[in-house]
Amino acid sequence: MLGLVKPSEVTNQSLNLSASDYNLLTDLYQATMSACYLNENLAETLASFELTVRHLPSKFGYLIAMGLAQVLDYLQNLRFTDQQIQYLQATNLFSHAPAQFWSMLAQGRFTGDVWAVPEGTALFANEPFLRIEAPLWQAQWVETFILNTINYQTLIATRAARLRDVAGTDATVLEFGTRRAFGPQASVWAARAALAAGLDATSNVLAAQKLGRQPSGTMAHALVMAMTAVQGTELQAFSAFHRTFPQAALLIDTYDTIAAAQTLAAQVNAGTLDVPAIRLDSGDLVALSQKIHQILPKTKIVVSGDLDEQEILRLRQAGAYIHGYGVGTKLVTGSPVNGVYKLVEVDGKPVMKEANGKVTYPGCKQVFRQVHQGQVAQDQLGLINDTHSVGQPLLQLVMKAGQRLEPPEPLETIAQRTLTSVQGLPEQVRCVIHPSPVTVQLSDDLQSLTAKTRRTVQPA
Repeated sequence: MLGLVKPSEVTNQSLNLSASDYNLLTDLYQATMSACYLNENLAETLASFELTVRHLPSKFGYLIAMGLAQVLDYLQNLRFTDQQIQYLQATNLFSHAPAQFWSMLAQGRFTGDVWAVPEGTALFANEPFLRIEAPLWQAQWVETFILNTINYQTLIATRAARLRDVAGTDATVLEFGTRRAFGPQASVWAARAALAAGLDATSNVLAAQKLGRQPSGTMAHALVMAMTAVQGTELQAFSAFHRTFPQAALLIDTYDTIAAAQTLAAQVNAGTLDVPAIRLDSGDLVALSQKIHQILPKTKIVVSGDLDEQEILRLRQAGAYIHGYGVGTKLVTGSPVNGVYKLVEVDGKPVMKEANGKVTYPGCKQVFRQVHQGQVAQDQLGLINDTHSVGQPLLQLVMKAGQRLEPPEPLETIAQRTLTSVQGLPEQVRCVIHPSPVTVQLSDDLQSLTAKTRRTVQPA
């Protein structure tokens, strides 16, 4: 312990994360429980944890599973550095932990198996997104990162899938949420989840670069105001931007939207300016889009400004003339996906949580999906060795002994699976106003195991 830096002395380190930092991106109780397991000779006992969502967010009829690729990267690269171990030692919180705790971390690797549904799969309440089967301390340690990743990307993917479903396959839908996402890492994950769920592009340049995509964007009011102030007219601002980016959309609602459209139309009619697209960020988008289409009939209209799936549905039903949507704040924020990660089996023994309102089902489970005429007819939650369940099993083995079995899927593959998943849901499930989620049936074997596993709590 001599020469170690005290945690209180480390105050000026950068808070920008690298991949190795994720080893300690966990809640303290994951570390303390891991030490306790070791002290009780349980650390290497095989355990199974499943990630499920008890209740769908308000007005959601389904969820789109997302984030598995990042979870598998994290698990495959889990390593504790000397500096991280020294930090934990310096906290003095582990003074009663066995000495082997530090060697367990120093040599620690994720050596377990992972079962998961493919990204882009539609799921409902109480269905496992994934299952971790690993030594108890490993399965416990990784809970926080897994929940953080799956919960957030699943929220974004689900909202993106709903946006695509409402906007239709012909409309352009862009992810504009970086400035509203919950931090830099979240903005990259949000862009990734949105593209994997079927959106066309992101404005986030870093995310686009990392994902091998072309970023997409237009212009801001600042350019119009700055150039108008310096050069004299709004038209000069439009012309200047057009000279540099002739295919970009021009933002025309800085001052008088209709007047700007009429000014541009005069230039188009005179053959001095081509206007392939304009963007509207405010005002009555229905009336404005209809009027602008009359003024600039060959110009595509893109709209933005606090859009969500309900607003896009309203615009379409009201007869707005819109070719594309830029969605930001309400895509990357909103009601969270409250996924939970619960122990379902340890040392071959099924276990369950029985707290009122938070009951979990015991045993390692599988989701069996029955499809009739291209639509989901019924989902049944059963055990992996269920003798009565019928249907297509959704969870697949994706990692064995700490090594992923297949390379990451292209975003295009996941986006197509998302589209197919959503189109295969009944209309009442896809509804974005008052959806009716699918009620998942429990298999006879799972009901029987649940009844056998329940504990009778005796009064103290």
